[in-house]
Amino acid sequence: MAQREDRAWQSSQLTNKYLIGVRAAIPQAETQLDVMLRVISADNRQVLNFLDLGCGGGALATALLDRYPKARGVLVDFSRPMLDAARDQLKSHAASLHFVQADFADPAWVESIKKHAPFDTAVSGYAIHHQPDARKQALYTEIHNLLNPGGIFINIEHVAPATAWVESLFETHFIENLYELEQTQGGARTREELAAEYYHREDKQANILTPVEVQCDWLRRIGFQDVDCYFKIFELAVFGGRKG
Repeated sequence: MAQREDRAWQSSQLTNKYLIGVRAAIPQAETQLDVMLRVISADNRQVLNFLDLGCGGGALATALLDRYPKARGVLVDFSRPMLDAARDQLKSHAASLHFVQADFADPAWVESIKKHAPFDTAVSGYAIHHQPDARKQALYTEIHNLLNPGGIFINIEHVAPATAWVESLFETHFIENLYELEQTQGGARTREELAAEYYHREDKQANILTPVEVQCDWLRRIGFQDVDCYFKIFELAVFGGRKG
C-alpha cells in the first residue's frame, strides 16, 4: 500500500509552520468563523455538546466555546502535534473537553467517540479534503448519524476551483496574505520566496479537492436539510446542513 500523503501532518515542524504562518494568512478566516456561528446559532439554538473533526490547533472549538462557554466538546485529529496545540489553546476549558487521536480515514474512528454522542453540532475545518471522494461521502454519513435531530454540521473547507483561472485567483490572494503576514511579523522573505514555498509546500500532495456543489449534493442525499454553501471565496467554502 502506498504511503498516505497526509502523514506529513504527523510532523511537528509542519504543524508549527501551519499554525504560526499559514493559518493566520487564510483569506477571510474570521468571516468564515462568523458565518459558521451565525448558522449554528440560528433560531437561538444552544450548543451543549459538539464534535470538532480534524480540530487542528483548535480554532473552530475556540470560536464555539467563546459563544457557548458551557458546552462540552470532543476534538478529534489524526495529528498528535495538532492535538497538543489544541490542548494548549483550550487549556482553560480542559475539564469540558475530550481530545481524541483518531484517523477518520478509517470508519473505526466512530467507536472512539461514540460514547460522547449524540452531538448538537459537528464542525470541521480544512480536514476532510484529505480523503478520497468515496470516503468523504461515508464520513458525512457517519457525522449525520452522530447528530441529534436538528443538529447542524458545518464544514469550513478547501474545495476544488471551477477553473484554472479561479485557482490562480485564489493562489494570488493567498500569497499576498502570506506576504503581508511576513511583513507584519518582521520577516525578510520576499513575495517571490513565499510564492515558491507555497507552490512547493510539503502538504500539497495530500489535497484531494472536490467541488462544493458536489459535496452539498452528497449531504442532501444522505438526509441533511437546508443544505447550502453559506459562504465562498475562490477555493474556500463554508457549507453544511441540518439533520432532519
